[in-house]
Amino acid sequence: MLHSRLLTYVDEVARTGSIRKAASHLNVAASAISRQILALETQLGTPVFQRLPKKLILTAAGEVLIGHVRQTLKELTRAQAKIEELKGLRRGEITVAMMSGLASNLVPGTVKEFRLTNPRVKLILTLFTTGEEIQSAVANGEADLGIGFDFTKDSNLKVLARAVGKLGAVMAPNHPLAKRAGIRLSDCMDYPLVVADGSTAIRPYLDAAFTRVMLDLQPIIETNAIEIMRHAAILENGITFLTPFDIEFERRAGRLVYIPVRELSNDTQALMLIGHERGSSAIASVLAEMLKEMMREAAS
Repeated sequence: MLHSRLLTYVDEVARTGSIRKAASHLNVAASAISRQILALETQLGTPVFQRLPKKLILTAAGEVLIGHVRQTLKELTRAQAKIEELKGLRRGEITVAMMSGLASNLVPGTVKEFRLTNPRVKLILTLFTTGEEIQSAVANGEADLGIGFDFTKDSNLKVLARAVGKLGAVMAPNHPLAKRAGIRLSDCMDYPLVVADGSTAIRPYLDAAFTRVMLDLQPIIETNAIEIMRHAAILENGITFLTPFDIEFERRAGRLVYIPVRELSNDTQALMLIGHERGSSAIASVLAEMLKEMMREAAS
């Protein structure tokens, strides 16, 4: 608070050009403002104000300083507003736009944890098929946060967190290949394959990898639903290709395993958490921090 008081003194003197006028506007003693500014100039080793007969004007050093002062005061005001939102409040509404695979895997655990400490906050979890739809929802204010893979750059959006995962083979723990430390695509060809269809971000990576090793991709199931890929891998004793993020819940429960695939070792997907460039509400920021931690844990 002492720091913010000094910044306020400097800002007001710069605006009014007078310690006396600044003191009157701020309802403090002129001597208090003068003493604080002199102490600041001593600490900086250079004058902040040039003392003219009837006015104080910023020196070159003062011009540099005032930009920092005003930006800091703006940030302080924003922080205080968010704190006021949180004090005794912990209520409101948060909309999160996400891809369906994440909705049934990574996000529910974080939602449960968030609800324990914020029971009066209403969460709206909306599923979208593509990253473009999620970005649009956040950009136009339909959603506070968006979480999905490989978002494109957008000046209206801010990337709050990013975690990278490699595509690999996913199968049930009792699958013949499940105990291996790594496999090749050719090892998978004797088993039922369940793959993402052409509308997904995964499929181009798979097509390119199979083409490079001259293998004909012949899946028994093609789908745009991560849930179907996961369940089919369990029920059909087949193999699908996903990132660790896509199977975090099943992996922890011992229902699926992830095996690195040599030909996919360079193919990564970036799980991204996005918000609007102008920022989000205090309570949405709390959820964002929890989602960031979830992403860090899943990536590790």
